[in-house]
Parts: sequence; C-alpha cells; structure tokens
Amino acid sequence: MGEIEEEILKGIKIADFTWVVVGPLITRYLACFGATVVKIESSRRPDLLRTSRPFKDNKPGLDRSGYFAFLNANKLSIGLNLNEEPGRKVAERLILWADIVIENFVPGVMERWGLGYEDIKKIKPDIIMLRTSNQGQTGPLSTQPGLGPHLIGLSGFSYYSGWPDRDPIGFGMAYTDMIAPPFAVALLIASLDYRRRTGKGQLLDLSQMETAIHFISPNILDYTINGRIGGRQGNRCSYGAPHGAFPCSEKDSWCTIAIFTDEEWERFCGLVDKPWIRDPKFATILGRKRNEDELEEKISEWTINFKASELMGLLQGRGIPSGVVKTSEEVLSDPQLRERNSFWRLDHKVIGPYDHLGQPFKFSDVKAVPKSPAPCLGEHTEYVCRELLGMSEEEFDSLLLSGAFDI
Repeated sequence: MGEIEEEILKGIKIADFTWVVVGPLITRYLACFGATVVKIESSRRPDLLRTSRPFKDNKPGLDRSGYFAFLNANKLSIGLNLNEEPGRKVAERLILWADIVIENFVPGVMERWGLGYEDIKKIKPDIIMLRTSNQGQTGPLSTQPGLGPHLIGLSGFSYYSGWPDRDPIGFGMAYTDMIAPPFAVALLIASLDYRRRTGKGQLLDLSQMETAIHFISPNILDYTINGRIGGRQGNRCSYGAPHGAFPCSEKDSWCTIAIFTDEEWERFCGLVDKPWIRDPKFATILGRKRNEDELEEKISEWTINFKASELMGLLQGRGIPSGVVKTSEEVLSDPQLRERNSFWRLDHKVIGPYDHLGQPFKFSDVKAVPKSPAPCLGEHTEYVCRELLGMSEEEFDSLLLSGAFDI
C-alpha cells in the first residue's frame, strides 16, 4: 500500500501560548501531522529556548538557537504584547479561531491576562484548553515555579540517579519535560473526539510531576509492598551481572554488556576464554553480584582490547545483550535511523540547512510532513492577522500603531 502524503490533523487549529520545552514539544507533535499551530511570542520576554545553547556558529541570538529550532518546526509565530489591551484583543481573536488553546505557564498567568479557561469559554464555548504546569492547577504547591531540572528532584528521579557511594546527580537534561507531551497528545485527541460527539469543549489539567512519577512506579511499588526504599546503583542492576558500560580501545569509547541468565553467562564465558572467567565465584548470579567490583575490573581489562563496534558485534552474535555508547555524531549517521527517515533536512532563515529530528512513529497511509523550519520571532504576525484572522490592511496597521504587536 503506497503512502499518502495527507496530513492527519489537517484543519485542527491551535493557539499556542507555550514556551521552553513541554508545551512546544506537545504542539510540535501536532504540527508535524498537519495541525495549524500559531505560537504567541514576545520579544520583551522571549521563549527561554531562544536564548539557550547551542547557537549557530556559537553566536547568541533570538533566531539562532538549535534547541528552539528542534521544538518549533512547522509552526507560525506571531508577536503579541499581552500586557496591553490591543494585544489581548488579538489573542482573543486567535482563541475564537482556534480549536485548542495550550499553555504551560505558572497557574495564574493566563488569568492575569483575562485568558483563563472561564474567560475564553465565554469567547468560544466549545474550546479545548490544555494547561500543563509543574504540579497542576490545584493544590498548595500549584503556583510554585520551576522547570524540568527541578521536577527531576521533586519526582524522585535524582534519588535513584548516580552511584551508591556518591550524592544524587542530575540527568544533564530536563528529562521530565519529555514525559508529559505524549500524555498531553493522547488527552487532546480524546478531547477532540469528545467534542465531535457532544459538541462540548474541555479543560485539561496536566501535572508534569504526576506524569513523571509513572516512570518510577516500580520503586513506588517496591516500597508499597516490601517497605524497601532502594537507592542508587549507577549502571548496575539488582538482577543482572555484569551490567554496565565497559571501556574499549578507541578514545572515550564504551560498549554496554548486560547478562541476566545462566545461558547468557555461559556464552559470554566461551567468548572471553580467560582463566578467571571460570572462577566458581562468578558461576552464579549471586556470586557475580557479591564480587561485582572484581568482575567489572577484569571485564574492563578484556574489553579494552576491542573497538566498541567490533565488541558489540561479537557479543550480539552470541545472543548477549550489548550496545555501543554512541556520540551525537554516531546517532546522526546511524543507517537504521536514516532508512526510517528519522531526520528531516530543513533550511532555516538564520541557522541555514540542518538535520531536524522527525517523528518516532509511522502511520501506514499517512506520514508526517516536514513543512517548514522553526519560525523567527514574530515572523508570521501579518500573515496570521491578515490570512487566518481576516483582518483588513487598515485594521492591521491600526493595531500595529496601537502597540498590539511585540516583534
């Protein structure tokens, strides 16, 4: 069956008040499958990602951030001054145009602009509004500000991240920001179906912290059932050994090895073929766990003689779970990802040509279409007003003079 280049969400219109990571990633998923997403921005307080590394040629600029470019492809950008009445009036026009309004500010921000759910429901009764904040819209800590790195600690991830003999460490990225968006997309699709059947809109309150907790549910279950809190294990696993990343011959190259069964261990022994590998203290999983430090040291002395890709091939060829620890360059050139069209070549007005990460899922008869790179700040202000909202040239010029736009 041949692919049909038809946008599955074509006709769905989204007023996007989001910024940083969680909200823009939600709207990016929707935009890549055909929804028209209008991102409301301000040069006075730009999206934090517009000021975040990496920058094109290491030169900072509001339109030069690679991080922003990744999260905002296929969107339109309008610059509005929401602190003034004319700008808020344009925002209300956008809400009247939209099917969905999405925001991820600290609770209360939209209300201060007169754009909370109760306000916009008066403008458009069947509007769907998704609000996703750190800890939800209600509760004693709902208005506590924060970003993904804060939620890593609040959600419990940091406690389990690191080595047993060291303090907890961060993830090096806002990991929880990647968890909430799939939940949000499912909620929005369900709400669109509900509106189609009933004609009613919906307010969706998505707590990023609560979605993140789902990802440490085994630890919560262990405590609930066994009263055990657990702790940091580094790369190790309580029911596997060896289980970690081991050094290889090339500079800063590593290959992971994970052995869980007696059969895998026996195959590993046949490959290593060193006297120490048959030591009785390593013969069982309990023995290998008791002597894990020594085991890892000896395995490292063996793996350092191989290139990472060579070692992975030897291990996988014997049915032993293993994999190369890849750099960004190696991920980008991975033939599997290239075959699946995982990277889209886009040409940004300021950044220039770059590889943009596409969608990790496929439909049989519909595919995501890379329409356009991330917009420059306020790039589509006139287009949105004139073409989508139906403003006359005179009305647009009048709003421009009134200070409604912030570009």
